[in-house]
Amino acid sequence: MRFPTLSRLGLILFAVLLASCHRGEPKKDAAEYLPVEQMYATAKQALEEGNLTKAIKFDQRLIARFPFGPYTEQATLDLAYAQYKSDKREDAYSTINRFIKTYPAQKHVDYAYYLRGVINFDRDRGFLDHYANQDMTKRDQAHTLQSFEDFNDLLTRFPNSRYADDAHQRMVYLLDNLAHGQLNIAQFYLREGAYVAAANRAKDIIEKYPRTPAVGDALAIQVIAYKKLGQDKLAADAERVLKLNYPNHPYFAGNWPKHPHWWWRMIPFRG
Repeated sequence: MRFPTLSRLGLILFAVLLASCHRGEPKKDAAEYLPVEQMYATAKQALEEGNLTKAIKFDQRLIARFPFGPYTEQATLDLAYAQYKSDKREDAYSTINRFIKTYPAQKHVDYAYYLRGVINFDRDRGFLDHYANQDMTKRDQAHTLQSFEDFNDLLTRFPNSRYADDAHQRMVYLLDNLAHGQLNIAQFYLREGAYVAAANRAKDIIEKYPRTPAVGDALAIQVIAYKKLGQDKLAADAERVLKLNYPNHPYFAGNWPKHPHWWWRMIPFRG
């Protein structure tokens, strides 16, 4: 009679052990077994609902599990956008560059060029830039220049793109930003008494950014710098051009520049 008892006891222990083993198994991640259509739909819905973390997760797994196909192409675009909206600008830039390189003839590749420009346009722009009116022209302009080149690339390759008008508007703003960045350098040279450098930098602004508001200030810098250098003819020529094109410039009121930081301040783009 003892053997059946032990057998029943063994079966019970085995069942308990088996149940505990099942409980200890990690739950399978949905992203690991869903078919590609469902994975894409899940990622798309998450993106539309603003659940960027989930969208990024499912897009990344879709791309890893299914490296080829139309779903993968669109998932890569969506991933770049979700990363951009999550302030993961470096990741977004890497993803969108990979898309452009991998799918140069994809039907939405113009959007990829546009998004690349936007990513650089907003790179390093944070709370202070948008809400405290921080002067972006006094920061490193590498991303500003890259964004300008990205949008220019879009307009060159896809002049009739639906994103062309917005890209052009942003380029106008960026060009103005670049000009004022150079103006910051020119005004620094002027304050420090480096008049030759100030005049040369002002000349660069006039030649490279002729249709920006910075030209007026650049001419004024030339007038001041040339006078300090004793270059009366050059100073007179610059003043004549300034008077002709900017007759109401503060320089003619005799109180310009007012202080070391000057009088203008950029307004953040509202696109």
